[in-house]
Amino acid sequence: MTHSYDADVALVGYGPTGVIAALTLARNGVSAMALERDKDLYPRARAVTVDDWTMRIFQDLGIDERVEKKIEPQRALRWITYDGTQLMRVDRPRSELGCSARAFNIYQPTMEAELRAAAQEYGDRLTVRYGAEVTELTQDADGVTVTTEDTATGERGTVRARYAICADGGSSTTRGRVGCRLLGDTGDVTWVVIDCRVKRWWPDRDTLTFWSDRERPVVDIPLSAGNHRWEIPLLPHETPADYPTSAEVWPLLEALGVTPDDVEIHQHAFYKHHVRMADTWRSGRVFLAGDAAHLMPPWAGAGMQTGIRDAHDLGWKLARVLKGELPASWLDTYETERRPSATFYTELAVALGQVIKQEVTGVEPPLNADPLLRDGWLRGPVDGHSIVGRMVPQPVVGNTAGRTSRLDTLLGSGFALLGDDTDPAALLTPEEKAAWDALGARYLAVRPKSARTQGPDELVDLDEVLLPWLRGFGVRAVAVRPDKFVAAADTSGLAVPA
Repeated sequence: MTHSYDADVALVGYGPTGVIAALTLARNGVSAMALERDKDLYPRARAVTVDDWTMRIFQDLGIDERVEKKIEPQRALRWITYDGTQLMRVDRPRSELGCSARAFNIYQPTMEAELRAAAQEYGDRLTVRYGAEVTELTQDADGVTVTTEDTATGERGTVRARYAICADGGSSTTRGRVGCRLLGDTGDVTWVVIDCRVKRWWPDRDTLTFWSDRERPVVDIPLSAGNHRWEIPLLPHETPADYPTSAEVWPLLEALGVTPDDVEIHQHAFYKHHVRMADTWRSGRVFLAGDAAHLMPPWAGAGMQTGIRDAHDLGWKLARVLKGELPASWLDTYETERRPSATFYTELAVALGQVIKQEVTGVEPPLNADPLLRDGWLRGPVDGHSIVGRMVPQPVVGNTAGRTSRLDTLLGSGFALLGDDTDPAALLTPEEKAAWDALGARYLAVRPKSARTQGPDELVDLDEVLLPWLRGFGVRAVAVRPDKFVAAADTSGLAVPA
């Protein structure tokens, strides 16, 4: 039976997760159609930060420089009590992933608008239908049919695609339509989020501060582009109806020493914290991503970023499967790899929440934890002593023609094997090399900058980072995936992972 497709992949929802999925698919050469219920960009700033892992994804999509113009470096976080006692402080270290900072403050509506602007440049390969409410989703052996209704006219239509990604948020309706259940709990406490425009500087305004208190903990957040936010819990006897306008909100800020001379209230909203995750992230040809798959408290600044990483992981794999470069079985690695990461950041957020609420003391959660895959398309142990599952650092390197750039630019977007001053292909059996050749892998010797290159396809470790990194783990060669995670090392076998 012959089917006609409107796009390779249908995207339900076009928030940050949806747009990154769209950009990843389009950049990797397949078509996407996004279906978004709202006609305008969501105006409230929900997420507040991105880190260098997320920025490296933006680099892979060719948008990191334009995004960085819209955000600002984050220098430090601190947890203090109202009497000024500092419980914990985390100074952001230097990034090893090729970024100008380890973390950044953002203003989500501005950053998200830039992401959508970048997506528009893909033309026919990436189509967005705004005002399209998804009312039905069915699938068969060859694809997915999505039924939509125009929110203005009520006109119905259908979209036919080979696969679908549901990125329609925590209140996803498509999640239930494909038989996935959201498990977990929602907190009892209602929080008010107060977004403000900065009118003048105040001491430590650029430090993300958690005011720790059992009764009224407060999150005090510098955002980019002259914005600032406070998140404050309502007391048991209070409800959102007690704060209908900015006039009623002002006493909450004034209790913190913030006055109308400091800021202008832009908007405020209410929400509760969720710790929830879908029982499965896939149903046949339909995948869940972002908040549709998992919801976490905001304390780790990881909710939006986890969705972005979901979208990128699924996007590059789907694109290669659709182009016949990888078998369809690769799609099984999506949830295997992304669920443990979402679980880690959910547990981190819960732990940080316990610190701000003074439920625990003397705990320092790993806010500066390096990117890590804990399971999936990997060969060898994944633990604190193994290089497998880690993201390759990104220094400035050179090639045999004398060009210098960040590693990813010269490494490319495919599979690659890197050898410590040796050709990694020489460490492979004929069968192993044939398997890597089938994936289109490159083989690059990484030379010290004190030596001459010896072949046409080599890298020079100008920053003296890659070779010490490899030697620190006691390996001679590693296999690197398109997302720059190490899939295998010679110490545990360089054969293509199962």
